[in-house]
Amino acid sequence: MATSHVEVPGEPTKTVTSLVETATGTIQGFPTISKIHQHLCAFHFYADDMTRQVEAHHFCSHQNEDMRQCLIYDGPGAEARLIGVEYIVAEGQFLALPDEEKPLWHSHEYEVKSGVLFMPGVPGAVERRDLEKLSKTYGKTIHFWQVDRGDALPLGLPSLMMAFTRDGQLDDKLAQDVENRYGVSFTKERDNRAYMSGPDHGIHPLANGNGKGLKMELREVHLPSLRSVPRVFVS
Repeated sequence: MATSHVEVPGEPTKTVTSLVETATGTIQGFPTISKIHQHLCAFHFYADDMTRQVEAHHFCSHQNEDMRQCLIYDGPGAEARLIGVEYIVAEGQFLALPDEEKPLWHSHEYEVKSGVLFMPGVPGAVERRDLEKLSKTYGKTIHFWQVDRGDALPLGLPSLMMAFTRDGQLDDKLAQDVENRYGVSFTKERDNRAYMSGPDHGIHPLANGNGKGLKMELREVHLPSLRSVPRVFVS
């Protein structure tokens, strides 16, 4: 889906707020954000409901060659809302995870090779150079804002998200809308990326929810206080 037109509640930004923002933006540095070097557009679905599908714009930075982290927005513009995060790791890092952790991660091979994951505005030859690597990775995605149901604010529990793994899962209307707005052809890119390969050891059977639906739930637990926790002092 494109950026929703649901209004975020609150007063319009005042002139004095804008002036303060301009001043702080000039004085302060933002090294964490300035590391962002890449915009990926893709699609996610809720891990407990594949019928709920959203357009997701990833703004990513590399921690190193094997790990990148992405802020996810519901659109590419200045008014887009921050709806989630995704962590992307190389195959070796994924394989080293505990088995109980692996189902929370999804593979990227289908997304890349089918053409539905792309870098808006980036020439194909440049784009494919990076996607060759991305096709072999795994991602863990959490969304905090359910924009697909029209929420004006981030409500409820965070949602584990997944990515598509085969044809017939992505809603045709959603795909066509994105193709039209960005002037891309998923079919053409599928052909251009046919030479790419996924993880060297194949997609792990525990990835992608282990083939099951997954949903986060909230439960009450005992909350230790500082007084009940033994304190150790080292001199």
